[in-house]
Amino acid sequence: MNEIPFDEVPSLLLRTVPESAEFIAEKYQMAAEAAVLTEDAALDLYSVLAECFTTPVLMPQLESPAPDTELLRRCWDFVERLTEHSLESVRGAAYFQVLEQLLNADGLVEAAWPYMKERTRARTLTMLNFYGVYLSGINRR
Repeated sequence: MNEIPFDEVPSLLLRTVPESAEFIAEKYQMAAEAAVLTEDAALDLYSVLAECFTTPVLMPQLESPAPDTELLRRCWDFVERLTEHSLESVRGAAYFQVLEQLLNADGLVEAAWPYMKERTRARTLTMLNFYGVYLSGINRR
């Protein structure tokens, strides 16, 4: 898979998870399609992930008793692209604004685990071990 340029990460979010469009539009007070092309959207990657993806789209699905599995697959495909990026700033944004947020409530890592890809799982295991969080079936047998 080809690496997406840093300034195209917000566009990738919109293409992969169009459910983020209303939140992007609200944040930038313009159509999401135009907002993701602005320099601000790329430079605000941490806040774009938090305010337009993790909090309004991903977390409600992980907390739902009947999540949209196709949406979750697309969400984690997007996160995987970020975790395999060559730039630490992109990988760090995914770590701090997506993966660490899974620690905010019980059961989120377990709900996300089946949808995560290889690099995201590895990064999540590192995070769990770093924080001393042990979850049955994930990093504790």
